[in-house]
Amino acid sequence: MNSLRWAAVFDAIVLPLLALAGAVLMFGGFVWLGGTDPIEAWSLLFKGAFGDAFSWQNTLQRAAPLMLTALCVAIPYQAGLMVIGGEGALVWGGLACAGLPYLFVPPVGVSGTVAVLLAGAAAGALWMALVGVLRQYRGVNETISSLLMGYLAIGLFKHFVEGPMRDPQSLNKPSTLPLPVDAQLGLIPGYEVHLGLVIGAVVCVLVGLWLYGSTHGFATRVVGGNARAARLVGLPSDRLVITACALGGGAAGLAGGIEVAAVHTAANTSLIVGLGYTGILVSFVARHNPIAVIPVAILFGGFGAAGSLLQRRLDLPDASVLVLQGFAFVLILASDALRGKLGEGVMQRASRAPAQVAHETSRQRLARERAERSAAAPRKEAA
Repeated sequence: MNSLRWAAVFDAIVLPLLALAGAVLMFGGFVWLGGTDPIEAWSLLFKGAFGDAFSWQNTLQRAAPLMLTALCVAIPYQAGLMVIGGEGALVWGGLACAGLPYLFVPPVGVSGTVAVLLAGAAAGALWMALVGVLRQYRGVNETISSLLMGYLAIGLFKHFVEGPMRDPQSLNKPSTLPLPVDAQLGLIPGYEVHLGLVIGAVVCVLVGLWLYGSTHGFATRVVGGNARAARLVGLPSDRLVITACALGGGAAGLAGGIEVAAVHTAANTSLIVGLGYTGILVSFVARHNPIAVIPVAILFGGFGAAGSLLQRRLDLPDASVLVLQGFAFVLILASDALRGKLGEGVMQRASRAPAQVAHETSRQRLARERAERSAAAPRKEAA
């Protein structure tokens, strides 16, 4: 059992760490080919992410939406779906958050902030629930539909921001009207990091408790493990799948709402920076575990924060960290081929062990019988 436990640890922790280390090494080789010292690049990558208080604040601020967009992949995965359309749910959430004041004036204080964030989460949930409906009732592949719906969401977002919802004061960069100050999301007391970080971490923990500590979460994982068996035992597979998609979309929509309420104060194209796509990588590195999403999101938030430092010091493009993320994604997918291999080896050795014991026991028995016969022969001759 200890060997099997270590095999599980190897699959869940060691393999992703080895993949990330390999990605960092490959990134060093990439910048070396461009004439840059890889040691200096690695040093600046760490300093830009975690080198001082300012770097930490930048990292944590970037990590907040990644936690939530990663859940847009992780939650449907538990129900057996591969959804990669978090970018679409995020922009819809940002648009709904900024658009709520167009319908009515939000309440003053915390209730106003909660209202605009819930609007963002609801918009993302409805958008992604449609993916589950198409999957369960029309047989449309959820990976393709979520990806294409992401492009559709971005197109509609630009239409509303540059058209009916455009602020006349936004000239060079079309935006919606800014949120009222009372509805904006504030900072963590004593830190230059907005409260979205706390919200993201709390949501990840709550989702983890729901998945692994509730009957509904267990039923969702059963559907993801074997949909046919779930139907045979009477589980409402369709409803569970759609709920999982809606929860994932709600998390991504909440991320969009947080970006509007805490960072941009209005909906504009600054939302469309690939946070939903980076969330896919975060979820894969975390093995789709909601709790593990938190540290992985902080790590990738650090990668994003270090991009500007690499640009200033080494004259590398700010988007060079995307190459690092690409290497990480490729190696994470490649490491999936090794998952379970250690556990299979342990099980094979365990299954062979009884046969080996039985074989050794028979050999010992034959030797004992042979010794008894040889000892009995002189007694017969003497008689």
